[in-house]
Amino acid sequence: AETEIPLLASLNEIKAADPRFDPDEFVAGALTAFEYIVEAFAEGNADKLRPLLSDEVYDNFASAIDARKQAGETLETTVISIKSMDLLEASMEDGTAFVSVKFDTEQINVTLNEAGDVVDGDADHITRVVDIWTFGRDTRSRDPNWQLVRTETPQ
Repeated sequence: AETEIPLLASLNEIKAADPRFDPDEFVAGALTAFEYIVEAFAEGNADKLRPLLSDEVYDNFASAIDARKQAGETLETTVISIKSMDLLEASMEDGTAFVSVKFDTEQINVTLNEAGDVVDGDADHITRVVDIWTFGRDTRSRDPNWQLVRTETPQ
């Protein structure tokens, strides 16, 4: 409850800057974005990722995709379930809204070489993956879409 009060205040600050902001719609959109981004990254499709990611995050994702392609590897990712999705924090900085979301998921991640042999992961093993993604949006922009501006894995 102690963490909810600052979060609610920050969400209200975002709503004041952008009256169209709806936390429930944001959560639904963040979930859709998570699934889409994970899928596009696994496919190695940087073009699909481009409009959804900030320049810095895009560069990191594209570099990882390029390294995988140069190594002749492919990534197969299956999100089995999203166990929970929690808004962690929100803020406004110079007209830009930021909202951090914690995704607690179960996934199967397998990296294959050119011959189709597993080089990392296990196709028969479900792994718990916890990610914190921060989305940002310029509230002064007519574009209603949010971008992924930071990713982290909690320790």
